[in-house]
Amino acid sequence: MIKNKQLLLLFVWTAIAFILRFANLDSKPLWTDEFSTLVFSLGNSFRGVPIDRAIDLPTLLQPLQFRPDAGIADVLNHLLLESNHPPVYFMVAHWWMRLFVPTEDSLVWIGRSLPALLGVISVPAIYLLGKFAFNSRLVGQCAAAMMAVSPYGIYLAQEARHYTLGILLVIASLFCLTLAAKKLQQRAPLPIWAVLLWVVVNCFGIASHYFFALTLCAEAIALIAVIWQQFNGKLPISNSQQPNIWQFQILWRLLAVALGTLAGGLVWLPIFLSNKYGSELTNWIVSGDRTFLDLINPIFQALAGWITVMSLLPVESPNLAVVVASAIAMTIFFILVLPILFSALKKSLTTPDSRLGTVIFGGFVLGAIFLFFSFAYILGIDLTRGARYNFVYFPGVILLLGATLAVIFNTPTAKSQWFNLPTLGIAGKKAVVLILAMGFFSGFTVNSNLGYRKYYKPDLLIPIIREVSKVPVLIATTQNTHVEIGELMGIGWEWERSSATDFVADVTDVRKKEEVKAFDSPLFLLANQRRDAPEIAAGTLDKTLSKLERPLDLWLVNFRAPVNLEAQKCQVESRELPAVDGYEYQVYHCS
Repeated sequence: MIKNKQLLLLFVWTAIAFILRFANLDSKPLWTDEFSTLVFSLGNSFRGVPIDRAIDLPTLLQPLQFRPDAGIADVLNHLLLESNHPPVYFMVAHWWMRLFVPTEDSLVWIGRSLPALLGVISVPAIYLLGKFAFNSRLVGQCAAAMMAVSPYGIYLAQEARHYTLGILLVIASLFCLTLAAKKLQQRAPLPIWAVLLWVVVNCFGIASHYFFALTLCAEAIALIAVIWQQFNGKLPISNSQQPNIWQFQILWRLLAVALGTLAGGLVWLPIFLSNKYGSELTNWIVSGDRTFLDLINPIFQALAGWITVMSLLPVESPNLAVVVASAIAMTIFFILVLPILFSALKKSLTTPDSRLGTVIFGGFVLGAIFLFFSFAYILGIDLTRGARYNFVYFPGVILLLGATLAVIFNTPTAKSQWFNLPTLGIAGKKAVVLILAMGFFSGFTVNSNLGYRKYYKPDLLIPIIREVSKVPVLIATTQNTHVEIGELMGIGWEWERSSATDFVADVTDVRKKEEVKAFDSPLFLLANQRRDAPEIAAGTLDKTLSKLERPLDLWLVNFRAPVNLEAQKCQVESRELPAVDGYEYQVYHCS
């Protein structure tokens, strides 16, 4: 009976996770990284998009077409030559694409459904790990519930990217870490099957995302913390008759895991170092200056990411009143629950049954945070700028929350007190319900695009172009990597979607509809830019304009080169137009 109740409850959390991750899955606009995933997963290449000449919309979007003859070899060839990511997720996504055969209408949903499904699977996976690590079904259920409703987890699951696969592999690797820690507590060697499993999982993790290496470093820190606690007598030894922890067989098998993982990781080193796109695609996280903002930004960026693990109300709503009300509600929520959580965490750390798990995952999370800040302040690489990179330790945070929620659940009255201020009491079970309810409603914030909104908003730019330009349009940008191609693809994709609905909905004849869409479509220009000669891009623009008929409206979008268009008889738009996130633009009317 108890087992059936546990399975039913786990099914409820999994169903909630499914609803929150699949709701409005294809409603938000694609952004550059997602275009990369779709193009490479289809076995296509960005190199087929012509550079330095005007192209039409079908040509720009050609890499998003499904090709039945494309295979894994195409995925590997294009990905490793044009991107800086390892291939495992893209190979899995390619098989997923072949399974469902995406069309123009279904491509976004299919591309995002795989990460969403992996995000749903992470709920029972975290339950099993929580139950194993803490020997508690309650901890497992609390962790599963928190994973199901976490707005951060929902955000990652609704991106056509590889982060939810990374989360599953982190969970699998943490299972092996927990088993190793328990064997150390028993002064027994890690089983051979566990050594092999850990190595395989770690190798797959690195082959899914290079930042998985940070997970492994954080695990090493956690393992050191466990050993240190045992030497200081703060962790009980369950079998004192066994040999000393430094016994050769125990250390040899841990060393075998490290060496096997290192060998599996080094396979990718030559590919990573030889990839000329690596630095260009990651320059945005490199901080060249040491200004005051560079010193404080990592702290606030990290805090923002941690907050969204539990709560994210519509603070990005276009309605100011909603933003203010959401910020106030979130502030009150954290003022209430943080003392309760910290008190429960301390109790979990001092309770014999939960101490080992708390040390493991506490050391893991603190180790990862230490690495993130070390990268930011020592190497000048600010990983906190991308909240998505927190996936490397996100499961550890969920497990700590699961342990603390279990303590709170079993506490008759949870007390919230800051310093010597009056204490506010709330029933433990009600406190857990409140925390989970906040996560649940925050989940709808994310899938409604009112939280973790896409940085690129082409859906806001398209209506402006249509309103301003009543003549043919050329949209031009400078190009260095496939990122800029993705930026233009975002505009083209939204143009195609709006043309297929709002602007041609009243055309019933299929042939006439295609004619309207073709007439309505702008031209696009990707002007290749060299850092040592920025004037080349301006020259390409000038040559292209000379070949096009007038009148013409020129939209320079993220065009990173100086231009002088007087010779082309192009006058800048005099009106002040609305700003659009992700797209800096300037309009010229050419006659």
